[in-house]
Amino acid sequence: MIEGVIIKKLAKNSDVRGWLIETFRRDEIEYAPAMEYVSQTMPGVVRGPHEHQWQSDYFVFLAGKFKIYLWDNRLGAKNYRQRQVIEAGEDAPSAILVPPGVVHAYQCVSAGPGLVINMPDKLFKGENKAEAVDEIRWESAADSPFKID
Repeated sequence: MIEGVIIKKLAKNSDVRGWLIETFRRDEIEYAPAMEYVSQTMPGVVRGPHEHQWQSDYFVFLAGKFKIYLWDNRLGAKNYRQRQVIEAGEDAPSAILVPPGVVHAYQCVSAGPGLVINMPDKLFKGENKAEAVDEIRWESAADSPFKID
């Protein structure tokens, strides 16, 4: 729904040993990650909403269950300020590419903690962590138009 956001359902390949999921292939999505990190989110916790001016995020939701919230905050965009909600996680493994200017948040809605992988295309705090963080944080703004249910 939001232009530039890519939602990719991931195939879980299971056998007697367990499972394997390809989380990223450069021949399927034109994207160049700069780093990767894994985060754990406890049940009920919301991360965000925030946005980046220059950075894209490539989130992978594999363990737990999440509600992901997206709002297009790019002036002049066809879907300006429209909200899109996606469910992803263990039962619906998904990768979501979020371009700059798209406000995003996610909430762990499972009974136990959830795990998220992110592969942003910019280094956190830049080279040698010497730059300002590219984030506009909306979660603490009293007048924020970006609300979680």
